[in-house]
Amino acid sequence: MTRRVVITGIGVLAPGGSGTKEFWRMLSQGRTATRAITFFDPSPFRSRVAAEIDFNPEASGLTPQEIRRMDRAVQLLVVATREAVRDSGIELDDLDPARRGVTVGTAVGATMGLEQEYRVVSDDGRSHLVDHAYAVPHLYSYFVPSSFAAEVAHECGAEGPAAVVSTGCTSGVDSVAHACELIREGSAEVMIAGATDAPISPITLACFDAIRATTQRNDDPEHASRPFDGTRDGFVLGEGAAMFVLEELEHARARRSHVYAEIAGYASRCNAFHMTGLRPDGTEMAEAITAALVEARLDPGDIDYISAHGSGTQQNDRHETAAFKRSLGEHAYRTPISSIKSMVGHSLGAIGSLEIAASALAMQYDVVPPTANLHSPDPDCDLDYVPLTAREWRTEAVLTVGSGFGGFQSAMVLRGRNIMESR
Repeated sequence: MTRRVVITGIGVLAPGGSGTKEFWRMLSQGRTATRAITFFDPSPFRSRVAAEIDFNPEASGLTPQEIRRMDRAVQLLVVATREAVRDSGIELDDLDPARRGVTVGTAVGATMGLEQEYRVVSDDGRSHLVDHAYAVPHLYSYFVPSSFAAEVAHECGAEGPAAVVSTGCTSGVDSVAHACELIREGSAEVMIAGATDAPISPITLACFDAIRATTQRNDDPEHASRPFDGTRDGFVLGEGAAMFVLEELEHARARRSHVYAEIAGYASRCNAFHMTGLRPDGTEMAEAITAALVEARLDPGDIDYISAHGSGTQQNDRHETAAFKRSLGEHAYRTPISSIKSMVGHSLGAIGSLEIAASALAMQYDVVPPTANLHSPDPDCDLDYVPLTAREWRTEAVLTVGSGFGGFQSAMVLRGRNIMESR
């Protein structure tokens, strides 16, 4: 008998608010958190807008030692983890440490810490021969992304499986899926899983400037992220973290926990085509969607809402539209679809987990968040992309998808009603 895996705790740090409740309030109100970059002087760059988090690590409960030790991405990760564990009501001390594990997704690791420390040890780039004596003592932890999983494992006393999943912009979906599989195969009873990224730094802007992936709408930051709109010109960089407590269903039943959603199906594909390019027919994403539906034992017509990747680049939005049509057929035209990137930007590896959180909450409240800034739909993106305003909509099954540089395509199906009673 297949072990079923459910989400019993959610923790979120995202632009526009702190915590899961504020995250959902912002999404359901259709508010945007994109603005001119304040972390550093962005004037030398082509794209100068981002979705930043107003994050105070000390006010969020981190100690001075933790703040000194952790890169910003890890700070977000640990705070989100603590909220997820609190939200689940689980008593970790009552569990066998070897039966609880950790998976963390990240696309770019400790980007901010590494760039900052390189500037210090190189005297702001003037010294070709760097002086390690000026570096923080925990620089090695910035260098190895495995430290992200180690921090969460330490926080939760998890002595079971621990891993970092880094598959670009699908990391946040793939990390949760990996945790789910570990529970299904019996390697763990409880997994703390999700993703984090804090990439808003000069090196990241320079990289995306070089390939013209980010928006040039610097004079109107609030409306710069506009997925599926005919006037879109690239994505808005963001940051964030979302973490979940995942449990085997019978384990959750035994402790009478609240269940947000069941992870019913998942699949991933790679197009093996181009590092940044996408085929317009959406074949690989469509194949991932179809395989995830098969695993979930659902038909295309069972999907009530799609949480799109919706990055706001010309090719992604058309590719994704084609994938939905190819995989769901005529039902694609009847299904509400939206992109929360229109409000919280694109936080690279973290966004997939933020979208899972939004999907679970959409089922919780029977509300589909909107695609903000969608005023002039691209004729090639002719599906129901829920423009501007949230929609009350009975939602029992959600498809959430991710697309990443390198050709990665991932799809996950969540189910969310009467899980505790179903067998």
